[in-house]
Amino acid sequence: MKKGILGLLVLGIIACTNSKKEDALINRKEVVTRNNVVIKEADTLASLSVGNGNFTFTTDITGLQTFWAEYDNGVSLGTMSNWGWHTLPNTENYTWDETLKYFEVEGRKVPYRHQIKDNERAKEACDYFRENPHKIHLGLIGFDLHFADGTKAILSDIKNPTHELDLWTGKITSDFTFDNQPVHVEVYSHQENDLVAVNVKSPLIKKGQLSVEWNFPAPKIAHTGSGIDMQNIDTHKSDIIDQNNNNITLKRQLDNDDYFVEIDWQGTSEITQTDKHQFKLSNKNEDQIQFSCQFSPDEITNNVPTFKSTEENSKTAYHSYWSKGGFVDFGACTDERAPELERRVILSQYLTKIQSTGDLPPAETGLTFNSWFGKFHLEMHWWHVAHFAQWQRGDLIEQQLDYYFDMLESSRQTALDQGYEGVRWPKMIGPDGQNSPSSVGSYLIWQQPHIIWLAEQMYRQNKSPETLKKYEKLIVETANFMADFPIWNEEKKQFDLAPPLIPAQEHWERTTTYNPPFELAQWYWGLTTAQNWLKRLEKPKNEKWEKVRLNLATPDQAEGLYLGIQGATESYNDVELMRDHPMVLGAYGILPHWDKIDPKVMEATLEVIAKKWDWPNTWGWDYPMSSMSAVRLGKPAMALDLLLKDVQKNTYLKNGHNYQDDRLRIYLPGNGGLLQTVAMMCAGWDGCSVENPGFPKNGKWNVKWENLEPVF
Repeated sequence: MKKGILGLLVLGIIACTNSKKEDALINRKEVVTRNNVVIKEADTLASLSVGNGNFTFTTDITGLQTFWAEYDNGVSLGTMSNWGWHTLPNTENYTWDETLKYFEVEGRKVPYRHQIKDNERAKEACDYFRENPHKIHLGLIGFDLHFADGTKAILSDIKNPTHELDLWTGKITSDFTFDNQPVHVEVYSHQENDLVAVNVKSPLIKKGQLSVEWNFPAPKIAHTGSGIDMQNIDTHKSDIIDQNNNNITLKRQLDNDDYFVEIDWQGTSEITQTDKHQFKLSNKNEDQIQFSCQFSPDEITNNVPTFKSTEENSKTAYHSYWSKGGFVDFGACTDERAPELERRVILSQYLTKIQSTGDLPPAETGLTFNSWFGKFHLEMHWWHVAHFAQWQRGDLIEQQLDYYFDMLESSRQTALDQGYEGVRWPKMIGPDGQNSPSSVGSYLIWQQPHIIWLAEQMYRQNKSPETLKKYEKLIVETANFMADFPIWNEEKKQFDLAPPLIPAQEHWERTTTYNPPFELAQWYWGLTTAQNWLKRLEKPKNEKWEKVRLNLATPDQAEGLYLGIQGATESYNDVELMRDHPMVLGAYGILPHWDKIDPKVMEATLEVIAKKWDWPNTWGWDYPMSSMSAVRLGKPAMALDLLLKDVQKNTYLKNGHNYQDDRLRIYLPGNGGLLQTVAMMCAGWDGCSVENPGFPKNGKWNVKWENLEPVF
């Protein structure tokens, strides 16, 4: 009888379906534009960007990158692309073998690329492979602005500024006064070419007090930062390879890497080289400078789009972007938090479009400034892009998913070297697909099933034989590793996720961690979905997958609470263990219900975590993750409280970026996680029947939405 009541309770909790609000059409333009960003004073955390997913250009209060040094410790002024990387020559002939640390697993020595620190040569090898390749800043474009007496402008000389991002058209406008004269700036990014187009009007131009200046920095190799080194001018080259009356083409050489820059302008402007890596565009005849600047890994042979054509291209692309796909309108809500939630949702859609829809997985700070040397983290890939399909924009990341095919063989080799079947997906990588040495990242496994999730989303958008065949190899090889990695526990008659292993809550020790609950739930979901993929292809069930899937260890619990890892009975009594990601909640939040997880125990765990967790020592995506767990457990008020929790790591700046701390001033996984959570709060999940399950039924959340998909 008790089992039957519990079953009904579980069904009541998970039985929620999406329900569209059909009572009124949403005026999308009105909702988007009321969230335009308007900055009225210099704020180094409020820089504004334009971009196309593969290329992003970030501007200061002047509309260009004039005061890059002042913004360097804020949201720095990047000009970055997915193809712009630099590798220092390996003059010491370091090898990957020098980074290896071995662990014994079932009688064999298993190698891991470890960040070794107790051997100088090995340490240098690890540092080299972590730092290379690193993403580069392609070039600063700013104003050479000075008073009539020649005194160069400083930031405080910019008066009456209005720096605005028009989200509906992808346009940045800057109006300000300098030396009692007006300056008007318009900036667009082309949506197919890696190009920024600028129109400047001011009486200062003809007076010779305002010109546009290009400065090309050397790469700056730093774990976090803008990538700008203006000191080492002899380590790189900026050569003119072609020039005529209205354009100039430059070749940039950085050791064995190069790229090209073409600047085209309209009117009577002229360009001159003023220093080794500096070029200046000025106009002594008109009060206007209008130009386009294209960056490319290859020599540019096409006609560079003009400002006018770039303007039209951007307007058309953004109209299409905002008019299609999912949309949410909080305008009829009376809860005082609704406007802020809407602002975060709209700006997150813009930021993830320009930073996260290219042909490579995005870095955690996107194309704004470098984090982890500009490399991307595959365990974060889900947080960056899973929301696109829920908002019916999966086509924007399809090219990005193809990168998994590019790194298939290197990932297969990793699994082979470690004695496993299939492919073991890396953690911290660049375009070469090589896993960077790490004392943490090399031992993570929760990135493994992400490609199954993302491929399943692609199939739901296009249920065709072509989709099944396209991702079949990725699904099968991923599942082969997942079935081979667990270790059979003869005593308990179960498969364990066993050391060396670091779970998503990374503070646990790699040699003593067993059966983290989120990863167990991931393994079950991933192998189940892989079996369904075979069924769709009319292929037989994989018996090895099935044996592991059905015999995975049950998540450990004590005193009615789920534990962070097996045996961690002091998890909720030791403040040192209640930091980092409260990942246990993801097992019933990110992921759908698994019959080895008791919703009542998870609900009790959620209540304790909400009250006792060290929230200042979390990350931006922990709030969406915790909120998703609350939504699935039928606690919408708590879901909102967690999603909008007032803590520094959950700060969303004026430009919409999720601020973390002095090191990580922006953090795109927070933006992506927010959008995934809001999709769930509106559209629910498979099998759900409650309208807007993530919002309280208190009359204050009249949320209107359209074209959102339920999550799994």
